[in-house]
Amino acid sequence: MEDLKQIAAKAALDIIKPGYVVGLGAGATIAHLVGYLKETTVLWESITTVTSSFNTRQLLEEQQFRLKHISEVSKLNLYIDGCDQFDHQLNALKSGGGIHTREKLLAAMAEKFVLVGDGSKYVTQLYTTFPVVIEVIPEATPFVMTQIKQLFSLANPVIRLSNKKDGAVITENGNLLIDIWFRSFPPLDSLNHRLKDIPGVLETSLFYNMAHAAIIAGKKGVEVIRKDPAWQL
Repeated sequence: MEDLKQIAAKAALDIIKPGYVVGLGAGATIAHLVGYLKETTVLWESITTVTSSFNTRQLLEEQQFRLKHISEVSKLNLYIDGCDQFDHQLNALKSGGGIHTREKLLAAMAEKFVLVGDGSKYVTQLYTTFPVVIEVIPEATPFVMTQIKQLFSLANPVIRLSNKKDGAVITENGNLLIDIWFRSFPPLDSLNHRLKDIPGVLETSLFYNMAHAAIIAGKKGVEVIRKDPAWQL
């Protein structure tokens, strides 16, 4: 029996057209989508893929997709990715994987950015069960931690540690991650700017006003949620 992530992945297949340059994110739903793309010969043979994810890259290489590095492209027809949660305005938190800087780069390159996953990720408003994560250059870490505590009285910034080795998680860019746990979120429309104005902060895991649509699978079946009801996938 298919799980909800598989159902959402199969539905997302319909928005990918032959010849597209497609950015793919990380996670189980994207892995299912790669499998469906492989089974669809006309797409497998014609699309070019780009990914921010080590695991997705390995899968694409194993399945012999046409694959480019992020530095080789400046524009995508489509970027598809999952998230931890997203709200009714399609603002999303992508905190778990710690690769949000490159994910956000691909999302910004894309003509269409579509979230995909199971319906449990769709919430009325973003909940503080997930942190806002910032990527920080190592030398700036003590300063950034201090600034966050001064700016946000309800925030608890914590350097992300590795559960596979001793020490902190190091990003693909050679930087550190700080998980900012809020007791309540400040206004989302200014949160990215306030954090990125701190010298040493590269990017945040809040994808504010970026996604065009979401494809989710839940108890009601597959739903397509559009920021603009008239917008076509």
